[in-house]
Amino acid sequence: MKRIIPFSVCFLPATVFSLILIGSGIIGYITKGGFNMGIDFKAGLIQEVRFAPTAFTISYSGNGNATAAFTRNGFEIVISGADTDGAAYNYNFAEYTTLDSLSAAISNAVDGINIEINAPGGIETAWFVQNAHGNPQINAEPYTVHYLEPGSPVIELGRVRESLASIGEPSVQVLGNPADRNFLIRIDDDAEAGRGAASSEEVIASLEAAFGAGDVVVTRSDYVGSRFSKQLADQAGVLMFLTLLLILIYASVRFKPQFAIGAVLAIAHDALIMVAFITWSRMEFNTTTIAAILTILGYSINDTIVIFDRIREVRHLYPDDSFTTSLNRAITETLGRTIITTLTTMLAVASLYIFTSGSMKDFALALLAGMISGVYSTIFIACGFSAVWEKYKKQPVKSGASALKSRA
Repeated sequence: MKRIIPFSVCFLPATVFSLILIGSGIIGYITKGGFNMGIDFKAGLIQEVRFAPTAFTISYSGNGNATAAFTRNGFEIVISGADTDGAAYNYNFAEYTTLDSLSAAISNAVDGINIEINAPGGIETAWFVQNAHGNPQINAEPYTVHYLEPGSPVIELGRVRESLASIGEPSVQVLGNPADRNFLIRIDDDAEAGRGAASSEEVIASLEAAFGAGDVVVTRSDYVGSRFSKQLADQAGVLMFLTLLLILIYASVRFKPQFAIGAVLAIAHDALIMVAFITWSRMEFNTTTIAAILTILGYSINDTIVIFDRIREVRHLYPDDSFTTSLNRAITETLGRTIITTLTTMLAVASLYIFTSGSMKDFALALLAGMISGVYSTIFIACGFSAVWEKYKKQPVKSGASALKSRA
């Protein structure tokens, strides 16, 4: 006979431990001024910039309209308009491997195209960097293409922060490998300082003043207004509430009320533990973090339902056992499944944490913490509440006649 592990003796200490963790999260939330809000929930500008010199600029003076854009494997120019036949010119970087060969091919094929080369003609086209801030329409103003040669000197984070000192105190961090010279810059929207959409131009001007005109390429630029950020925050709160409500309804239909309430308490516990973890780690709170929390709630309720199903089976197989014994038996019998499932999932999540960066790394870290909390809450919070309910539920009140008869 398999030995039954007495998990029930840890229900009370686990509850105290959870209350301490949740309390520390509340204290941290108050003392640290809330979450480290990301751009999704805090008005402001976020830009990814890369320090890469200009390779060439391209302009168009022919009929119709011309657009230039990077494709998956190369560079494309499209001519359109009423006065043209319409044409698309694709230049695969595998065929045109150098700047000289690419510029010659474009100049010979497209009438009205003017290319001004700003870099050595022998640089490789594979080094080109796409500019998300430039105008793909190349009729009136040139389209700029940048490049980053492997082995270029690393740009120090402190120098980038110093160059932006004139526009306030932006948040700056390195993205990926420092050799890529890629940075994430975030500037909170300050209405009193008059900063809004114009902050994008201020960032570029400040960086170019410090590192050289044409040497800064914007790879991503987003701006979130205060009204939209508040709407996102409100929607996130409603989403969390609806999740708890739907799980309560589902568990109530499938199990007894004590199990349903225990399941909801367990996932509410997981949400609060995640709040404590995010608060103390100062992880950026954004839509990716919300996705991580909802993923953990789904993982936790799945584990809880498995154990509750096993408890129901054990109650039918061993009707003479006490409820506490049935709980311990069910948790013990599903423990192997819980450990294997959790460890294999954590291996995949750990790989994400090790080999990724930015918001995906934070997502993986939140999942690792939440998965541990999910297993813990299923065993010690959901099952613990069910045990307390069963122990202290009200017994049927005997009638007066029955009571006198029993005394006699």
